[in-house]
Order: sequence, then structure tokens, then C-alpha cells
Amino acid sequence: MKLVFLHGAGNTGFVWYHQLKQFPDANALSLPGHPEGQPCTSIEGYADWLHDYVLQGEYNAPILIGHSMGGGIALTYALKYPNDVKALVLIGTGARLRVNPDFLSLIKACIGRPPDSVRKIIEPLYSTVEPWFRDRVIEKITEVSVSVQFNDFQCCDKFDIMDKVQSIKLPTLIICGNQDEMTPVKYSQYLASKIDDSKLLIVEGATHMVFMEKPGEVNKAIADFSGSL
Repeated sequence: MKLVFLHGAGNTGFVWYHQLKQFPDANALSLPGHPEGQPCTSIEGYADWLHDYVLQGEYNAPILIGHSMGGGIALTYALKYPNDVKALVLIGTGARLRVNPDFLSLIKACIGRPPDSVRKIIEPLYSTVEPWFRDRVIEKITEVSVSVQFNDFQCCDKFDIMDKVQSIKLPTLIICGNQDEMTPVKYSQYLASKIDDSKLLIVEGATHMVFMEKPGEVNKAIADFSGSL
């Protein structure tokens, strides 16, 4: 089974560095506009783009593994194309992904300024990631235009499938750090309560960046889950 990793808002496929070391045959996508091409203007648009990508790659019902916005894309894909996906792994995400208005305003204010201007806003989100990796991730983020980053966070802010998520009938692994403030544990608990065939893993001592902070624990959970299908 093909594993397809989907990054969060404003990011790139590089964030899955630790996962690709364990799953070298997986595909960690950089979504359109990150930094090549034109971004989609909604999470549903990203899901449609992903579906075309999967069909062109002739993947046979992959396992979609998404973080934050990537989780929203995976959920939307599962609702629209349930026969074209085997299972879901949802990391630090939710059925709704509201963004703090002040954070949105800070990102918007950086549009048109040098790419590094967004660094001081983004860096605190990665403060718990080991320094060498954090620096590389942030370098990759600054290659994505600020307008694309703002677009992504707007897509997240508009995303809401709380009244639809119970329709998902796929095997689903839900992972969340117990210190996640961006997508709190209650978001993952809601998903687990609505998706019948789901398992919930709450990782102690981890934040929104759980898969970067605790790659061994997250990778084992993914391997055990995919191996059980």
C-alpha cells in the first residue's frame, strides 16, 4: 500500500523527513504553490488536485497521512472519493480548523515584504523541534511565498466538515500531542467519536508538531496501523 504524506499550511513535503527515513517508498508531496505552481484556494480544491495526482500516479487506494491542513485535505478526499483511498492517518488536525485572527493578520501584513519577514512569526511554532531540523524546515517555509502561506491559513479558517465527518467509514488512525494548542486534543477526540473505525493516540509531551518531535513513536504507530490493514 502506498503511503502519501500531506503537509500542513505554508509548508513543504520536507517536514516528513523522519517519516521518509522509515518509509522510503512513501511519497511526501509538496502541494501546488509550495513553492512551485499555483496554490488551490480551498481545502476541497487541494483534495481535488490530490485526486488527480493519485490517478495519474496510478496508485491503488493509498493511505493518506495528513498533518493539520493536510489532515483536512485527507478528510475531504475521503468524503469525496471514498473508493480511492484505503485508510487515513490524521495528525494534529480536526473537522474544523479555525485560525486565530491575530495570527492571520500578522501573516497578511508580511505579504510583499521579504520572505524572511515571516520567519519571526513562524519560528515559535517549531520551538520544540530539534534545532538542526527546525532550521531546515523554516528555510523551506521561507521558499513558499507569504501570499501562499496566507492563502493556506485562510483555507484552514474556512474549513468545517463537523456535520459530515461521521460519513467517513474508512480505517483511521488519529494522532495528537497532548500539548497541542493549535489543534487541541478535543479536536482529535471529536474525530474519534465520529469516525466509527478509528483509533486515537495521544502522545505525551508533544505539541502540534508531534510527528517531528516524537518521530519514533509516530512512525511506529503508522507502521503498526498500516500493517494491520
